Amino acid sequence: MAFGKTGIDWRSTVAAVWRSNRHYLKPIVNVDLVDPESLLGIEEQKVAIYKNTENFLRGKACNHVLLWGSRGVGKSSLIKAVLTRYHVYGLRMIQIPRDDLHLLQDITDDLHDNQHKFIVFCDDLSFGDGHCDHRQLKGLMEGNLEKPPANILIYATSNRRYLISTPEVKTDPAGKCDEAEDERLALADRFGLTLAFPSMDKEVYLQIVERLFKGRGIEPNTLHEEALRFAAERGGKSGRTARQFYNHSMI
Repeated sequence: MAFGKTGIDWRSTVAAVWRSNRHYLKPIVNVDLVDPESLLGIEEQKVAIYKNTENFLRGKACNHVLLWGSRGVGKSSLIKAVLTRYHVYGLRMIQIPRDDLHLLQDITDDLHDNQHKFIVFCDDLSFGDGHCDHRQLKGLMEGNLEKPPANILIYATSNRRYLISTPEVKTDPAGKCDEAEDERLALADRFGLTLAFPSMDKEVYLQIVERLFKGRGIEPNTLHEEALRFAAERGGKSGRTARQFYNHSMI
């Protein structure tokens, strides 16, 4: 279909995902509502994104948010936890794949006058050199003649702080960055709130493992040794690795 009204009843639908092949927003029936209390080791990030989201819901000053850093440490899960925490207050979420960002403004046009507040969730966001879709994202956030919609924010995750891969940065004799670097910074600067996620330390990793195995009756030292061995084989400690270890152990 074309970009007509979505036909979604947002009073009973809390999230939707853009389906490229069918060209429509699909309501999500089984939403992955992550328990905020299950996310360990990221308390400062929780506080910051909760405050920003609450300001958004109250019509106060708020920012687009970029969560960046190590893989598997809770960036995407924290955004899902935001929906868990605030959907009862009218928050709704739409996930759009990076490759469809050129449609973003057309999609959000249908939400402009909706009574609900929407977070557009872009997971694992990054752009190669010469990729132009980031300009559509930048335009929605800030920079068009039309004011950005007051009921829409962008929450994105990425493994890198600056979302666009560029060739080696060159500077002129006055020390100014070249055009490629300016383009790279222009998108990153649209995110008024950037939250860093460092690599997970051993203590937090083992806390997550213990929570997953609670009630299983496994001796703690044995559990820790096996969990750390599993993480070493997978190349690092993370919440994702802890869940994979749990799944592997239950087979």
